[in-house]
Amino acid sequence: MRAIAGLWRWRHNPLCRPTDLAEAWVALVGLLMILTVAPLVGALAGGSAQDTLQRSVREQHASRHRVTATVVRPLERAPLTVDPEGASGGDLRSRVLADWTAPDGSRHEAALMASLDDPAPGDRFAIWTDDEGRTVARPLDAETATTHAVLAGIGAAALAAALVEAARRITVRRMVHHRYARLDREWGRAGPDWGRTGADS
Repeated sequence: MRAIAGLWRWRHNPLCRPTDLAEAWVALVGLLMILTVAPLVGALAGGSAQDTLQRSVREQHASRHRVTATVVRPLERAPLTVDPEGASGGDLRSRVLADWTAPDGSRHEAALMASLDDPAPGDRFAIWTDDEGRTVARPLDAETATTHAVLAGIGAAALAAALVEAARRITVRRMVHHRYARLDREWGRAGPDWGRTGADS
C-alpha cells in the first residue's frame, strides 16, 4: 500500500527513479488482481465444487435407503466409538447382531454398530443400505455439501491471492536485484577515479 501511495506522491518528484514507479505499478497491479482475480477464482471453484457435491448428494439419496434394523442380540461390547457421519457426531455405539429387510425385499442379518446405549433383543434402530441391502454410510446432505463448497471457494480465493502476492514479491525482488546490479556497474566505472579529483594539482 505504501508503494501505491508513493505512486501518486512521487509522480512529479525529480528524485523519483523509474524503478520506484515500476515497483509502485507492480504493487498496484498486484492489489487489483487480489481484489478481482482471487474472488473470481474462489467463485468459480466454489461453484464447480457445489455442482459436483450436489450431484453426489442426489446420487447418494437415490441409491441409499434408510431402513429399520431389529436387534437379535447384543454382542460383546466394543470400546465406544463415534460415528463421524452421524448427525450429532457423538452417538454412543453398541455392537449388536441385527436383521433387516432390504428395499428389494431380501432379508439380511449381520453384526452392526447401533446407536443404542443398552441394546436388547427387539430394539429397533435406523441404518442405511444400498438397493441390495448392504450397509452403507449415511448419504451426504445438501447443507453439508454447500458448506464444503463454500470452504473450497474460500480456499481457492486465498490460494489465488497468495500466488499473486508471491508473484509480486518475486517481481519486486528481481527489480531491486537488477537495480543493485546496475548500481554496482555504475560504481565500478566511477570507483577507480573516486577521490582523485585534483590529485595532480
